[in-house]
This record gives sequence, structure tokens and C-alpha cells, in this order.
Amino acid sequence: CLICLLEIILHVARQMPGTALCFPLKTKEKVKISEEAVILCKTTIGSLKLDINDLPATKKLIEEVEEILNNLPGVTSVHGRFYDLSSKYYRIVGNHAFYYKDALRYLGCVEAKDLPEAEQQERAFTLGLAGLLGEGVYNFGELLMHPVLESLRNTDKQWLIDTLYAFNAGNVEKFQALKTAWGQQPDLAAQEAKLMQKIQLLCVMEMTFTRPANHRQLTFQEIAQSAKIQVNEVELLVMKALSVGLIKGSIDEVEQKVHMTWVQPRVLDVQQIKGMKDRLDFWCGDVKNMAMLVEHQAQDILT
Repeated sequence: CLICLLEIILHVARQMPGTALCFPLKTKEKVKISEEAVILCKTTIGSLKLDINDLPATKKLIEEVEEILNNLPGVTSVHGRFYDLSSKYYRIVGNHAFYYKDALRYLGCVEAKDLPEAEQQERAFTLGLAGLLGEGVYNFGELLMHPVLESLRNTDKQWLIDTLYAFNAGNVEKFQALKTAWGQQPDLAAQEAKLMQKIQLLCVMEMTFTRPANHRQLTFQEIAQSAKIQVNEVELLVMKALSVGLIKGSIDEVEQKVHMTWVQPRVLDVQQIKGMKDRLDFWCGDVKNMAMLVEHQAQDILT
């Protein structure tokens, strides 16, 4: 097949660093009939450009390939190559949020068990840091459920797993307790204020999620206690959560209460799924009791 032949050509090209770029550049013109082949050529060129630190050219190729990929149906054999390239590029330029997104997509295209253990640990560690530091990243469920993260368990980086779970649960107290560990990581220590605000926003989000749909009224005092802030700081925190789209609702300044109506959907961990099941069981019990009450009242009316 064309892709298999192209794989051989590109593999040979990589063995000749001096002329490596010539092969995919010439081949690209001859495989225009296959979008996947074009993507593979451009991705290889992008990787070679990244190797020589030609960041503008790499960025341009990533943008071109992404446009073609968006028009392909489903996930193809070249998606993984592209996400590997784009995540490496975003890691080099320091775009944590984009790295987190595309590195997770890459892992979705491969089997974690096929990666060497050292690579699993490196990817899990960089992904974890990127998730914590990434602007606008509030969903950690997909990473927490991915087997690659388990490569850090029972190692000297176990603290990162614990920190990610603390963020996912909006557990400010646990995050503070883990400071002796994450505080040793320069990137995290330098962004302590931003990390604290992120976990406080996740705390508000989790408080909303764990409440029954008919009882999503939080007092300023409850939020202050969970988020570890002063009562007079609650309104600003809730406004921030509303502005970034984590929750929907309204603030009652007079009553010092927040009425929540919606929480942003996200991938849940096992504990959150269990909590949702418990709330569903409780709701089913309420419905059953109401049905019995209506049935009883109806009998009184009919008789």
C-alpha cells in the first residue's frame, strides 16, 4: 500500500541527516492522491524541522496538517504521528494547555503498554505538570483514567498523582498538605498563586456537582470554608468561575448565597462516578416515594 511504501522511504530518509528533508519534500508531490500520505510527509518534514529548531516552519506545517486532519473521517494511522509532533512543538514553546490537549490525543492513538516504561513515566510527568499549569485546563479525568499515569505510582513522583487527584476533586486542603512535595518542582512553585486560584475554582465546581440538582444553593460561608478563603473573597471567586464557564448561576449578595443551575461537563474519576450513582439512587427513592404518595392521595379522592 502507498502508506507502507512511504513509511519505508521516510525511514530510509531519517538515516541520512544531511539530505533527510529532500526525500519527504520530493515524495509529497507524488502522493497527492492520498490525504493520509500527504499528512505523513508533512508530519515527517515538521519533525525534521523541529529537530533543527525551525519553530516557525514547524508551526506552519502543524497548522496545514491540522486543517487536512479535520476533514478526515474518524481516526487514521497518521493521527498519532501528527499529535506526537504537535505536542512536542507545544512543549518546546511552553504552551502548556495545547501540549496537554495534543499529548492526550497522542496517547489515545497508541497502546500505553507498547511504550517503554521510561517514556511512559516521562509522558505522564510532563502531562501532569502541563495539566496543572495549562491556562483553561480544568478537566483532569481523562489523564487520571489513563494507564500511563500509573507508571508514576510508587515512584518518587507519586506526589504528582496525588496532586492531580486533589485538583480533580477541588480539595484545597489536600493541595496545601502536599506543598512539601510539589513545592520542590520549580515550575509549580513559581506559579503557586495561579495554582491556588485554579484549585479554588475547581472547588466551587465540585461543590456544585456534588449537590443534588434541587439543592444547589451554596452560602458564602460554605464556599469560603471549602476554598480556604475569606468570606469577602467569595463573590470574586464565583464571578471568575462564572466568567470562565465552569458553572452557571446567580449571586445573591444580600442573602450571601450563590444559586447554581449548571456545571461544566467533564470526565469523572471513579469516586465522582460513585457519588453520581449515590445521588441517582437517592433521586430514584424520592421519585418512588412521590409516586406512592400520589397513589395514596388519589385513593382518598376517588373514595
